[in-house]
Amino acid sequence: MGITVEEILTPDINRPARYLGNELGAVHKPWEEAEVRWVLTYPEIYEVGASNLGHIILYNILNCQPRQLCDRAYLPAPDLAAKLRSTQTPLFAVENRRPLTDFDIIGFSLSYELGATNILEMLDLAGIPLTWKDRAEFDISEIPLIFAGGQTATSNPEPYADFLDFVDLGDGEELLPEIGLVIEEGKAAGLSREALLLDLAQIPGVYVPQFYDMTEDGSVKPNRPDVPKRILRRVATPMPAYAIGLVPYIQTVHDRLKIEVRRGCTRGCRFCQPGMLTRPARDVAPEKVVEAIEEGMRATGYNEFSLLSLSCSDYLALPAVGMEIKNRLKDQNISLSLPSQRVDRFDENIANILGGNRQSGLTFAPEAGTQRMRDIVNKGLTNEELLRGVKTAFEQGWEKVKLYFMIGLPGETDADVLGIAETVRWLQQECRAKGRKTLKFNITVSNFTPKPHTPFQWHSVSTSEFKRKQELLKQVFGQIRGVKVNYTDVRISAMEDFVGRGDRRLSAVVRRAWELGAGMDAWMESLDRAFAAWENAIASSGLTWKYRQVENGEWNVMAGVEELQVGRLKVESSDQPANLQPANLQPTNLGQKATLREQPSNLGQKATLREQPSTLQPSTLQPSTLQPSTLQPSTLNALDAPLPWDHIDTGIDKNWLKEDLQKALDAATVPDCSFDGCSHCGVCGIDFGHNVVIDPPQIPQFAGHFKPNTNKDQRLRVWFGKLGDMTLLGHLDLASLFERAVRRASLPIRYSGGFRANARIMIANALPLGASSSGEIVEFELTEKMPVEEFRERLVSELPIEIPVYGVEAVDLKEPAGTQLLEKAEYLIRVEAMSSVSWEEWQGWIEAIKGSKEIWWERFTKSGKKQWVNLCDRLFEFEVMEPQKPKDGEEEVAESGVVLQYVGSCLNDGTMLRPEHIIYMLDQVAQQEFRLLHVHRQRLILRN
Repeated sequence: MGITVEEILTPDINRPARYLGNELGAVHKPWEEAEVRWVLTYPEIYEVGASNLGHIILYNILNCQPRQLCDRAYLPAPDLAAKLRSTQTPLFAVENRRPLTDFDIIGFSLSYELGATNILEMLDLAGIPLTWKDRAEFDISEIPLIFAGGQTATSNPEPYADFLDFVDLGDGEELLPEIGLVIEEGKAAGLSREALLLDLAQIPGVYVPQFYDMTEDGSVKPNRPDVPKRILRRVATPMPAYAIGLVPYIQTVHDRLKIEVRRGCTRGCRFCQPGMLTRPARDVAPEKVVEAIEEGMRATGYNEFSLLSLSCSDYLALPAVGMEIKNRLKDQNISLSLPSQRVDRFDENIANILGGNRQSGLTFAPEAGTQRMRDIVNKGLTNEELLRGVKTAFEQGWEKVKLYFMIGLPGETDADVLGIAETVRWLQQECRAKGRKTLKFNITVSNFTPKPHTPFQWHSVSTSEFKRKQELLKQVFGQIRGVKVNYTDVRISAMEDFVGRGDRRLSAVVRRAWELGAGMDAWMESLDRAFAAWENAIASSGLTWKYRQVENGEWNVMAGVEELQVGRLKVESSDQPANLQPANLQPTNLGQKATLREQPSNLGQKATLREQPSTLQPSTLQPSTLQPSTLQPSTLNALDAPLPWDHIDTGIDKNWLKEDLQKALDAATVPDCSFDGCSHCGVCGIDFGHNVVIDPPQIPQFAGHFKPNTNKDQRLRVWFGKLGDMTLLGHLDLASLFERAVRRASLPIRYSGGFRANARIMIANALPLGASSSGEIVEFELTEKMPVEEFRERLVSELPIEIPVYGVEAVDLKEPAGTQLLEKAEYLIRVEAMSSVSWEEWQGWIEAIKGSKEIWWERFTKSGKKQWVNLCDRLFEFEVMEPQKPKDGEEEVAESGVVLQYVGSCLNDGTMLRPEHIIYMLDQVAQQEFRLLHVHRQRLILRN
């Protein structure tokens, strides 16, 4: 069956502009001239995928390659997915609007363990067989090659191996163009699918699962001699210039320019997989960052930019770069945002570049609530540093700070868990000032899930313990004002752990979970339904026993050190007064005292909590009080067992991970090798390079925050249209489009005063989604006068062709705005009767409506109050248009329905005669059903 993309993308689809492929910066290369045709897909909805920096960079790089083109595709929202299936229309790439099967290669970015079900959803919607075995007999001209990259695919591709022809490991900036060249040569030589994959397997960084088998001990070995035993992770230098492009017309998750300043992190946090998988650290030259931001802000029209890195604060040039850009763009109402940053490096310079009229949020990640736990995970953060950073934020005007913590970390006791609340309370008490409100906190408490290629990859967590520890925190945080706490659902964490550290047997689970409806949208809509789908999938695959290990905590590498802590705390607590023992903190649903730790099942007894959290300062269990601990022989044997991801060469020495785990047992920290001595992790060398740390330039003097220019020297009224694909753009997105166009055109727009300075751009009236127009009005207030024609030329040069400008005129500053003068609107609407109707009948109905005194319409106010409106009072002109006859030489095109022209009320107080009102009036007069096919607003009419 199948219908065209244009027929699929209609106003009944939620936010149809997601799928248009017409954004600023979208690349449309000639299809016939390309030898290799890519589709890069992000298996999330558009708002997430289109704002992903890696997706944008690789898209731009591939489209710079000769003889290659790259289109994009995203996970359709449920409404579009249902429509594709019901019409048997295959999933399409947004630029060329061709089915995905027309392309040579499709790449998925897999950055999350549970995202694999979305890959299967997209393959199914595209009509592509789900497994490499089912695709093996097809040439790539029939079925594209399917591959995945991203952090999750790089760390452990085995749970997804059945679905992928190959995996690209690590950075893709250099790897993907190499893959493209091999595919181009293979196509020219007429290679079979298997032969082409064998050629790809010779490229460092390409893993082809079908050439490897899982052995009985769980390891993965080659099944043929002509592929490498271990596959190298690729490393590339950041390329900020390729981050510029793709400005979506709808609001996305990260709706700003994003520039990478540093790739890789060597802090050595023992729970952090990205930090291990992206070594070595590589700084971007400060001048390149400044150049990319200046060029990017001019080219995109964004009013915000973000500097990205795993640890932005470790980019030593951050204060200088941020201040330089802040000073250069001071008069343009530009704001800077940073991801979660090191609180110990947050100072007044960073506060100045983040602050101002558009002050962004502030996020720190202490990770743990006690010093001992921060040492175990090698966070490298003291209580004093934490307080200094938060206090600086408070003194610089922030009223709310976001903090990230984790529970379930190896070696964690209940004292450590309660230390989270204790730390927050202490920070609140220390951050007080006369005349200021108490500092508020948004707290996120996530559940630690061990990740491959980290020192904690051997540790197991218990979901039952997660629930118990969350209850502990809920009781304590319930007594602290000004704190909002979000907890990660333990079921999501359990599935992340189960899939993330799984082997090839998990492919069957992933597939069955998808069949049962466990897509990412299901997690958002119904956690219960999604979790049930995963549990049923696990059961049907015979792996329930393995999942129960995740639920119960399979084993605990910290058991030895915990025994020492329990004994020490029992001795220390014997002298404490009984009134210091916090009986009020015990979890109500357990019927027993709160336990000190996550107790391994073989210890047989519970230790009671004997430490009272201080109300003034967070408790610290100093590493010096712990006796040295060593891994037991049984533990060492387990550490030597093969892991499903051992064949992935990330550069990190597995023996180094074992040594670092031992240091964690001793609560010993390891310095950051970017700034201190080498930690001998194994990365630095020929294959992966070395740390590149650039000395910071001098920090420029702060020139002050943006002060909006509120002078109003000129107001210009613009008549414009909304045609073609742009009819599917919503009103708020249209307003954003105009603001960005004004910025790119460097027009002297006026900003409102106040905390949030907004550009003074006023669209006279919102147009219904899907309606076209040739008579819209928008007004611009300028801070300085400029020739009308120059304004028009500069504005038109930055607008899409389907937003034509018909006229511009200067308006007296004392005249009311167009939004106030708006009185009427003229519409052309195409209407279809549900039964056969003559021309005379249409004319009769129109005359009957014009002659009516009353046709009542029931409406409800915002407060829910019922009102009756006489639609006849809002109708001023009404005609039926005669069908246009084709000109000589033209073929007659049959169009259903007739075109009705009417003029009706159009006031911004809600007094309007909408096209659906006309349909209702026809229903009442003709006593039959009508369907509205299309709406075109001919013009807006202002009072004299």
